[in-house]
Amino acid sequence: MNPSSVQPAVQAPDEVEMQIRGLMMDPITNMPIIVLKDVASDLVLPIWVGIFEANAIALELEKTATPRPMTHDLLQNMARGLNAEVRKVVVSELRDDTFFAVIWMDHAGETVAMDARPSDAIALALRWDCPIYVNRSVLENSKQAASGSPNVNAEEMRRWLENLNDDDMGRYKM
Repeated sequence: MNPSSVQPAVQAPDEVEMQIRGLMMDPITNMPIIVLKDVASDLVLPIWVGIFEANAIALELEKTATPRPMTHDLLQNMARGLNAEVRKVVVSELRDDTFFAVIWMDHAGETVAMDARPSDAIALALRWDCPIYVNRSVLENSKQAASGSPNVNAEEMRRWLENLNDDDMGRYKM
């Protein structure tokens, strides 16, 4: 694609733009967590992911070069080779404690939406330097799901995530 013809990603009214606040290990479950933060507020969304997915994100966050293309690098190279471009990713749904995402791509003048795991979508968004959005309904449902969990004090968890500083994030670095 010609960079001069690239149009900015369009944010839908029900989407909240997020940025990666950090990647850390859950101190209780020892599972990796991607912490997304609303760019306009202190609202955070933790998404637990697998270790391999977290590693793919960590490599890109740290701009670590690998001797051979990793899976997400390969996907980016394939899309570019086919003259496609990832425009945005959206964490679109939370169903039965599982997050779903959509990768929005432009190809040959058409917009294509592809189902994805949030970890894969975020790994690609980092490589394409495109925006990450979360549907407002996902943010609301994640609050309700956390408050319904008997083992988690939702308000305490939210405060803990919102108040993490850079030292805390580094302490749990992948």
